[in-house]
Amino acid sequence: MSLADLFLRHLCQTSASPLGLTVARASGSTIWDTTGRAYLDLLAGMGVANVGHTHPEVVAAVTAQAARHLHVMVYGELVQEAQVRLAARLADLLGPPLDVVYFTCSGAEAIEGAMKTARKYTGRRRLVAFEGGFHGDTLGALSIGGNPLYRVPFEPLLPDVGWLPFDDPAALAAIDDATAAVIVEPVQAEAGVRIPSPGFLPALRRRCDETGALLVLDEVVTGFGRTGRLFAHQDAGVVPDLLVLAKALGGGLPLGAFVGRREVMDTLSHDPPLAHVTTFGGHPLSCAAGLAALDILLRDDLPARAAALGEELRSALEALVGHGGLVVVRGRGLLLGLEFARADLCAAFVRRALTEGLILGWTLHCDTVVRLAPPLVLGDAEAKEAVARIACALG
Repeated sequence: MSLADLFLRHLCQTSASPLGLTVARASGSTIWDTTGRAYLDLLAGMGVANVGHTHPEVVAAVTAQAARHLHVMVYGELVQEAQVRLAARLADLLGPPLDVVYFTCSGAEAIEGAMKTARKYTGRRRLVAFEGGFHGDTLGALSIGGNPLYRVPFEPLLPDVGWLPFDDPAALAAIDDATAAVIVEPVQAEAGVRIPSPGFLPALRRRCDETGALLVLDEVVTGFGRTGRLFAHQDAGVVPDLLVLAKALGGGLPLGAFVGRREVMDTLSHDPPLAHVTTFGGHPLSCAAGLAALDILLRDDLPARAAALGEELRSALEALVGHGGLVVVRGRGLLLGLEFARADLCAAFVRRALTEGLILGWTLHCDTVVRLAPPLVLGDAEAKEAVARIACALG
């Protein structure tokens, strides 16, 4: 039985028609299948490979850590250099008051931890999120998801959750002194790369300050240079109470985190102690990979690369509007959305793009939008080739 047949028989399928490429290797912005065909990965492994697939410095860091030790103890009890170095580096880059890091294995776990922390710290129950928002698929994360299509089949979920329209400052009056936390993405990725107006996040910050609610920014997708800044919230000039990270954080290995100020994070150490624990969160291999990836990102100024190349790509793709049902191109940095007039046109484009050797996909929560989030190391020639293949796929 072939590997592909075993895949279909024994791995749980989450769509009716998986891509089905049998991966042989990956490097930079390219994935090769076992027939030797190369594909440009315009999703970066779903936003993970910001420094490219299998970066040699990341591989070297993982190899060195594997020779030292793997898992040794539940989170937070033993001093593990890879964890400590990465946490300290993140705190230094974020600056006060975001100086305490809790590592998890994924973004959804980090959202769960942030929600628990906010409820425990404030003593409040109510959570506020936004229509169209996506924060993960665990039951807690799904409870604040802004798309009923994915949420309703799993109800009942967490009580005391409310949703507001995204990018509507007038709606923020609904945040009150019973609200523990407001959870928001600086750019709504799964909702179709929706970018808020410049005043929205500052207005949200002010309303949280007025009511004592914690502002939780979900930068799982937008963090680590994706939008042209190291973190997307820096463009808005706001500082969250809790910042949620994942995807590119681990340099290609599973890693998430939520970061907050000391007094908020300390709530997890008492009443009861061990109020939130994880066996594998902050695994030393993942932290070693994450630190190496962060070093690469900063040394090579990949956020600036994302800003410049993203602008060039957006301009080139806007010239294709009107072809194949493409109606709008929008984005920030190397997070771009291609909106189609109809869902069937969007799906047809994605199928044709695969035959052109492009890996991309439409967003979960908006079936008329294709999201592009290539590695930030995408070369100029690769970018031009990607545009040419997109043009062919549009017909």
